[in-house]
Amino acid sequence: MRSAMLVVHTGREDIRDLARHVINRLNEAGFEVRINTAEEAELAKDLTDGAELGNVTIVDGPDCAFGTEVALVLGGDGTFLRAAENARRCNVPLLGVNLGHVGFLAETELDALDATVSAIVDKRYTVEERMTLAVTASYDGTHIARDWALNEVSVEKGTREKMLEVEVSVDERPLLRFGCDGVICATPTGSTAYAFSVGGPIVWPDVEAMLVVPNAAHALFDRPLVVAPGSVIDLDLLRPDQSGILSCDGRRIYDLPAGSRLRIERGTTPILVARPHRTPFGERLVEKFQLPVRSFRDGGPSTV
Repeated sequence: MRSAMLVVHTGREDIRDLARHVINRLNEAGFEVRINTAEEAELAKDLTDGAELGNVTIVDGPDCAFGTEVALVLGGDGTFLRAAENARRCNVPLLGVNLGHVGFLAETELDALDATVSAIVDKRYTVEERMTLAVTASYDGTHIARDWALNEVSVEKGTREKMLEVEVSVDERPLLRFGCDGVICATPTGSTAYAFSVGGPIVWPDVEAMLVVPNAAHALFDRPLVVAPGSVIDLDLLRPDQSGILSCDGRRIYDLPAGSRLRIERGTTPILVARPHRTPFGERLVEKFQLPVRSFRDGGPSTV
């Protein structure tokens, strides 16, 4: 029997209603639908309290997506990042339907929900690999945290009143040193997220590179950097009286004592993204950011 994972932003009742619609559609096509009860507790309760459960398996644990064809995500980028934690471990492609705000990680919008379900049933989608980042935090020679990120790894100051003093090294060669609110290391996929909000460049997701973006740096040179995907980036917290905070995709947070070092490099396990259509990334930029594609000389701003 064919199987699909369903990941839902369950804080909204309208999305839970859409989830039930998707479950019915997939059941009719012969799919088992899996739902992680630990993360989709409200939806799982709705289903189990109903008169007809349908072909739905309520599962728990980190391997809940194992053996499924695709993980369909109904929600915004936060829901997508949550789904990525299970899908990455199980090597399952993610297909996002944007029900949030900008939603750069999602491939389709609400008005294409039924067409997206049909694409899953008919296997009319391609699968792309998106690079990830691996981060190791150490203090006094001892590892204190290891994690990964799809969008970005960031280090930020631990207290509001003091800046971080950070040294940035690339391939074990010191490159920059400045006081700042933080430093963001991002993937091309994450270039439209946190890194973009602090002045980083937008990078097409099929480009292989890593971004280093200072956040409010007090320095003459505070420009973002784009480095090779095989490079190793080290961030050292230099001030003895200033701790930091490590964040991975804004979801997993670790305290960093003063004097910590972060090593960021390309992750060994990519994220798989299912694409039911081949809309160019440039068109998505125009649509998401409402970019003008005509000059005022041509009659004023317009979008595609």
